[in-house]
Amino acid sequence: MSFKENLLKKIKIDKMTSVVFNSIRPSDSGRRIDKKTMRNLLEMGQYQLRHERDIDLYFLKSDSGMERILVLDNELAIYATTVEDIVLRKSPIIKEMLNLRNIIKILNDSDVIVSKKEESVRTVQKECVAMLNLSFNISDIEEIEKDGIIALEMKDADAVIESLSLFAELLGYSFPPKSMEIGNYHIIGALSKKEGGEIIFGPIVIYGLTHNFLKLIDRRISSFDKEKIELIYEVATGKEQASKEGHDVFRYLKEEVVEQKL
Repeated sequence: MSFKENLLKKIKIDKMTSVVFNSIRPSDSGRRIDKKTMRNLLEMGQYQLRHERDIDLYFLKSDSGMERILVLDNELAIYATTVEDIVLRKSPIIKEMLNLRNIIKILNDSDVIVSKKEESVRTVQKECVAMLNLSFNISDIEEIEKDGIIALEMKDADAVIESLSLFAELLGYSFPPKSMEIGNYHIIGALSKKEGGEIIFGPIVIYGLTHNFLKLIDRRISSFDKEKIELIYEVATGKEQASKEGHDVFRYLKEEVVEQKL
């Protein structure tokens, strides 16, 4: 796969990880983990699936040679033991429960669990990303710039946002804090947090979804500065001049990646 395809796949992996994270709640909450998204994440990692009794087992890779198995249930536990041992602990039959040693195993599996929930999901995420070749050169970045410019000319909003998402991933850009959000505008930028809850946002890229325009505010704005926050709206609506517009915004993003990463 090309660098662009691999980077898009990484973005997808990270989004799926976030979805699963957001579904994780305390066991007594009654809310279930998003197993469908977790299954899709495991499939992206090409993990082997084995179904035993009523359990879905996914075999994770291991450098040490020790087999690690993730059980797809609300605990998302990763075990370092055998399939037979996991089946005994997770879905015992009556005959197995008549054995005292088995009962001890069923009641306490901490001796064979490597991780649970968030930690397990993070492990899978890291392993999925590690499978991707994310090395790149200037021609790869120029391709993303070119695709973005073409998408803007074709008024293809989805493709413009895809190119912006790729640059956001490369530059560590985020969505704005709520105080800087504007409806019908796709906004990204460099975000940092300071003590006292202050958020610094910028440079800021604004894409108008309705009218297909792209603008840049090449400055950093504090979440505590209401006057400067208003500038974002004024630039978006054309009341104030942007630092750059149109194709020049993609060129700016390309140059930032080249300067910071190459």
